[in-house]
Amino acid sequence: MRTKRALSLSDARKIIDAARAEAEQRKWNVSIAVVDDGGFLLALERMDGAGPQTPEIATRKAWTAAMVRLPTKTVEDMVKERPGLLGFPGQLRVQGGLPIQVEGDWVGAVGVSGVASHEDEQVARAGLAALG
Repeated sequence: MRTKRALSLSDARKIIDAARAEAEQRKWNVSIAVVDDGGFLLALERMDGAGPQTPEIATRKAWTAAMVRLPTKTVEDMVKERPGLLGFPGQLRVQGGLPIQVEGDWVGAVGVSGVASHEDEQVARAGLAALG
């Protein structure tokens, strides 16, 4: 049996803190969600001024990235070529979700919502950078 890495609550908070710092620097009001490798929510933050729908969208972006182990932008692009992928339930195929892999183990994902999708992804990438 092998030992598998997993995100801790401390890791999730590091991701959220770094992502929030990026968003604050740019004056973007977003929600940031971090999920584990099963797509279960570890941490969620809705910044002041973020829209009421953004926590749900951020969480679904994170869940999608964790389940397919791809950035949600990649999944969004894949659907254009393979519309049959729309049949997979529960996925949100919109840029802004990134999977997290540590030393070969998929450990979860981060999702962001509140600004343009490419900006959401920029905030998510800043969060991932905090893991090193």
